[in-house]
Amino acid sequence: MELLHKLKEVLPDERIKHRLIDRLSYASDAGFYQLIPRVVVQPAGEHEIVSLFKISRETHTPMVFRTGGSSLSGQSITDGILVDLGKHWGKINVDPGGKSVAVQPGITGAMVNAILQKWSSKIGPDPSSISTAMIGGILSNNASGMCCGVKYNSYHTVKYIRFILPDGKSFDTAEVTDYDRFQMECPDLYRVLGETRNEILGNSTLLEKIRYKYRTKNTVGYSLNAFVDYEHPLDIFAHLLVGAEGTLAFIAEATMHTIPDLPHKSTALLYFPDIFSACSAIEPLIAAGAEMVELMDRASLRAVETMKGIDPIVKTLPPAAAALLIEFQEETDDRLNTRVDSFLTSCSSFSLINPPAFTKDARQRDFLWKVRKGMFPAVGAVRKSGTTVILEDIAFPLPSLGQAILDLQKLFLQYQYDNAIIFGHAKDGNIHFVVTQAFDSPAEIERYDRFLRDVVELVVKRYNGTLKAEHGTGRNMAPFVETEWGDEAYTIMKRIKQAADPLQLLNPGVIINEDKEVHIKNLKPLPSVESEVDKCIECGYCEPVCPSRNITLTPRRRIVVRRALVQIKESGNDRDYKKLLQQYQYDGLDTCSVDGMCATACPVDINTGDLVKRLRRENHSGFANRMAMLVAKNFGWVENAARAAISMGIILNNITGEKTMYRLTKAIRTIAPSFPLWSRHLSRPPEIKKPDADLLPPREKENTIVYFSACISRLMGSAPKGSKSLLDTFLSVSKKAGIHVITARNMTGACCGQIFSSKGFGPAYRFTAEKVMQQLWELSDKGKYPVVTDVSSCTYTLQNMRPVLSPDLREKFDRLRIWDSVDYLNDMVIPRVKAERKKGEIVLHPVCALHKMHIEFKFRNIASRFSDKVTIPVSANCCGMAGDRGFLFPELTQSATAAEAAEVKTTHADGYYSSTKTCEIAITEATGKNYESILYLVDECI
Repeated sequence: MELLHKLKEVLPDERIKHRLIDRLSYASDAGFYQLIPRVVVQPAGEHEIVSLFKISRETHTPMVFRTGGSSLSGQSITDGILVDLGKHWGKINVDPGGKSVAVQPGITGAMVNAILQKWSSKIGPDPSSISTAMIGGILSNNASGMCCGVKYNSYHTVKYIRFILPDGKSFDTAEVTDYDRFQMECPDLYRVLGETRNEILGNSTLLEKIRYKYRTKNTVGYSLNAFVDYEHPLDIFAHLLVGAEGTLAFIAEATMHTIPDLPHKSTALLYFPDIFSACSAIEPLIAAGAEMVELMDRASLRAVETMKGIDPIVKTLPPAAAALLIEFQEETDDRLNTRVDSFLTSCSSFSLINPPAFTKDARQRDFLWKVRKGMFPAVGAVRKSGTTVILEDIAFPLPSLGQAILDLQKLFLQYQYDNAIIFGHAKDGNIHFVVTQAFDSPAEIERYDRFLRDVVELVVKRYNGTLKAEHGTGRNMAPFVETEWGDEAYTIMKRIKQAADPLQLLNPGVIINEDKEVHIKNLKPLPSVESEVDKCIECGYCEPVCPSRNITLTPRRRIVVRRALVQIKESGNDRDYKKLLQQYQYDGLDTCSVDGMCATACPVDINTGDLVKRLRRENHSGFANRMAMLVAKNFGWVENAARAAISMGIILNNITGEKTMYRLTKAIRTIAPSFPLWSRHLSRPPEIKKPDADLLPPREKENTIVYFSACISRLMGSAPKGSKSLLDTFLSVSKKAGIHVITARNMTGACCGQIFSSKGFGPAYRFTAEKVMQQLWELSDKGKYPVVTDVSSCTYTLQNMRPVLSPDLREKFDRLRIWDSVDYLNDMVIPRVKAERKKGEIVLHPVCALHKMHIEFKFRNIASRFSDKVTIPVSANCCGMAGDRGFLFPELTQSATAAEAAEVKTTHADGYYSSTKTCEIAITEATGKNYESILYLVDECI
């Protein structure tokens, strides 16, 4: 209570998370340890960080800083104060030439690179988790990755660091005056750092050991190379923070040197008969100029061989086979061609299973890298329920790599890790190995302990390698830091920790830990729950794309809570179980937009939205399902009633003021919270016209489509700025393109079923899907003509309704072609029309459905055809509307659109376009700009 009271004196209530659901959902990161924090806080400025340090000291409560939570060795968990930096620490400032970038810790590496694209630059570190990993974690773990090696890792690309010590004092290496101030205000730390540097420089054996260790990747312990590379104690300490895993101070901001993002790239996957042959090719590949050389053993390839789009050869590879994913990069296409041709000429000496096949195609290259990046989670997805995934990264001297891997594989056999895989950054001798392990019995824990100790012996004693190349020491290797570095170096590391954090409250137990069994304590329980949950390894890749991430839960945290519910129920704690279940209703179910974007980011395609739909379905009473079916069977009447209600609301607003309906519905929601909130961006529903006769005949197969107008389009009126409805606009575009359109004689009541599917009303959804399927079958003349829908989210629903259809309707479904209006415009309209005029700059909001249907590129292509400049905000993401979520929970869309709105508000474009009406309402509300369907752009310009 004292801790909570003190926190409330410095932070507002909404940024102090102490409910059971908050504490449990933050108890896990991507690693296999778990600690439940006493409280989670979200500070918004440096003065609040200073106050938190003070509270930590006064209450003697441990404190840990966390950004993306993608650490694999237990670096970002605590049973004390967990400081979440992912919400309020995302500022970025690029210098005018793009040569450096100043960043706060709470922005992802991928977002930084997206912003740097304007300068054809990127940050040096390129971990495979870069879409999730934030700068704070990237720096604190000294992340490197697939391309940067040692030269461009976090340590070597940091220019300036601003930090706050546990005593509250802050310093910035960009400020000249801070060098003298550091000496005056921190005399003990200054002295320890200076004396340690002199000690290292005077010890030739230790000095040479440090130099040797950092010629390759090494993140074990503290970055002792700082004492060799820098002279002033402030510079030394700033670089000790890189890789210190948040145990010495808080990094408030860092300025990083950028590196060129070479525009021309060619990628290939090379297959070898065995892993030794693959390793033998690494040094020749480095000599040939390959920027990336990624190793994959046969077991890792087996984990991804069923991925859609994978080369069929992968399934036929022999048991001992291995692969190298290589990439050449150059400034010009000619140089790239020369580089690749030179390699192809010289690679005849390699023991290749098949000739190399290089690709420059961006989408093919992205797929190859998706295969590589998805290996760790892919193994996690197929593991036995109740087991966890352990990913360790080690490094060997490159000449010894092949033999060392063979020895490591012998350990897998010895300890019966039958599904173990090996992959990694071969250029650096850095490999990752993955094993699946249960921790549900003393015997299993002992097996892991013995295995890990044998790995330490293999790496350190036999091959003089490193136990951690890039993932940080964490809890898993803390007992073995002294084993790798020796007594002298380890004593120096303990001295550094004591001088910087004398109370040992900042991320205690990480890096420096006298408990030689800490690696087998606080292990994360993984009870069997349900298929979606059991597959999840809590890597957090899903979090950056989740619209509810800054307001309630993310997909990962929804799953963590589902596991916690099972544990609490099994323990017999009925009070906490009921409390957690009650809190999960709003945080876990109500504010999930079920958009499925999490599946697009998840390496194993877990759609937490599907899980939420199922949970909603299970929560529905028989009465609720009967009412939903009644609505489904009478949807035409419901649609007419809704049209009338919207029309009456608009009339009332016109008479009594434009805020009348908003105030009225807001008042109703105080009594009935599930009542939708009025949006001022609604307009009078369009007139539903009979199809014009000249739009119907003749029905030439290659020049005719079926137009299925979504109920959203029929309900929510015309574009706010114009009088022409979306229905009329679609027909206008088609007529100008000379395309014949078939429409239903009576469209009222036709629906894709999304409204029932998203809410978990299974029977009503099945009824609606089968009804519309039969209607589209007849309209399309048994699949003769493609069906085009004018709302992208409805298109996606139609395209994915097959599982709920009866067997005979599935046969019909398979013969249908269902297109989105974006497909239609790009593939059918544009080839038939000429751009009579163009707009200057336009801004796009690609909705989730476009991403899931993989047609975002078509959306951009259409916009490029009719404008001089196309802008897609780098923070464009799901708006959270999800059909009606924004009307029911407006706080969800406000949170989901905040970052994108901040970007768009500064633009003065000639048009703002999307492809789903409800999403257009949400983003218009957020930005104050008038978003409308891309159909309007085409209609205006042809």
